[in-house]
Amino acid sequence: MRNRWFGLVIAAVAVAFSIWAYPKLPPTVATHWSINGTPNGFSSRGWALAIIPIMLVVMTLMFNVLPKIDPRHANYAKFLSTYWLFANSIVVFLLVAHVLILASGLGYGVRIDRLMPIGLGLLFVILGNYLTRVEPNWFVGIRTPWTLSSDVVWRKTHRTGGWLIVLGGLLIAACAFLPRGAFLPVFVSAILIMAVIPVLQSYVLWRREQSKS
Repeated sequence: MRNRWFGLVIAAVAVAFSIWAYPKLPPTVATHWSINGTPNGFSSRGWALAIIPIMLVVMTLMFNVLPKIDPRHANYAKFLSTYWLFANSIVVFLLVAHVLILASGLGYGVRIDRLMPIGLGLLFVILGNYLTRVEPNWFVGIRTPWTLSSDVVWRKTHRTGGWLIVLGGLLIAACAFLPRGAFLPVFVSAILIMAVIPVLQSYVLWRREQSKS
């Protein structure tokens, strides 16, 4: 999971699934679903089979390039295994999404509206659990003007943000088991918890730091 080219292996697996599914799929495939689990977005068979494998290749190449162009590229050596754990967790999640879309198109009774929140929630749990290991950089982590201005603010914000993202991930996963009417409020609350609180904290910490200098 920490290999820099693991994403290409996952892309190859996704392509293999696409080749296997191609002759069995209808000309149009559902690729987006409403909160209620009703398909509300469709793509051609070829595009549905190709989009995620293409994304996997592009993202793997991007993840390899980012540390080299980051102005703080020297810091990546301090958390490189965590960086690749993050990158490869994301590509595995995309592979799961690809398989679920193909399974739905093939007529299997896949509850994507239930399974995707579980997968997304678990992804956030993994990311949040390792977030404190991320050193200051421009591409990975909680990047605000204030965390990028102070390594101290960065580390304190990431300690808080880590457990908030774990909490948010658990809430998102729990959405799969909630009544449909509760899904959207809980999901939005989880996103706000993960996104807003760390940003506000980073600003408050930065202001305090500036007042002491």
